[in-house]
Amino acid sequence: MYIDYHTHTNYSDDSEYLLEDCIKDAIEKGIEEICITDHVDYGIKKDWEEGDIEYRDGMPLANVDYPLYVLEIAKLQKKYKEKINIKTGLEFGIQVETIPQFQTLFQRYKLDFVILSIHQVENKEFWTQDFQAGRTQQEYNERYYQEILNVIKTYKDYSVLGHLDLITRYDENGLYPFEQVKPIIKEILTQVIQDQKGIEINTSSHRYGLKDLTPSKDILRLYKELGGKIITLGSDSHKKEHLGAYIEETKQLLKEIGFEYYCTFDKMIPSFHQL
Repeated sequence: MYIDYHTHTNYSDDSEYLLEDCIKDAIEKGIEEICITDHVDYGIKKDWEEGDIEYRDGMPLANVDYPLYVLEIAKLQKKYKEKINIKTGLEFGIQVETIPQFQTLFQRYKLDFVILSIHQVENKEFWTQDFQAGRTQQEYNERYYQEILNVIKTYKDYSVLGHLDLITRYDENGLYPFEQVKPIIKEILTQVIQDQKGIEINTSSHRYGLKDLTPSKDILRLYKELGGKIITLGSDSHKKEHLGAYIEETKQLLKEIGFEYYCTFDKMIPSFHQL
């Protein structure tokens, strides 16, 4: 089955891709099941209902407009039900201090799928280098993974960890040795497995020109060794050319590593599909 479980539309602050256009393009590409996972990043962005929204480069620093979002997805599910299976998801950019806000949000809406991502720490973003500033490569890598571990020890309302080694995308000092962070990554994956959660493979690594998968093959092998089974695949698309990219090629790589299944979700419950 051709799926994409990490997609962004005009409900995200960094995309102008109209939701219905995304669905029509997915159908055109032959995608059979798609999950819309627009951004929520408490701490650095406001909810629309709070008002006084700031803008950056013409884009609102705001989270998903939840009522409109779930209403439009429901409408499109009905409209295109004979052509594609559409799931309702969100990408939660969590920090330890914002956990209560995400717990409240999760209780408000019925979701099929939640990606738990760490996009910023201490309200400092990675892509701007604000988080890395004043820290050594060792310090910002260890601090990043420690934040993930601290979050998942408390927060459980999620499906998979998104782009687990995201920090490598924005590391201007080059690739930090896996062996140096392997112990804490092992702790993270052990917690994920214990909680019956999973991880995603984010195929945007190709368009960012990274030399490895996201997460890396080392992380994927470790996840398998520890008994991890729940894996989703997503393009992290923000426009048509991203949508569904490298999903099928990534399935083959998973098989080569030794995995047998990938997952889709319905009402936060995983279904397993043969690779």
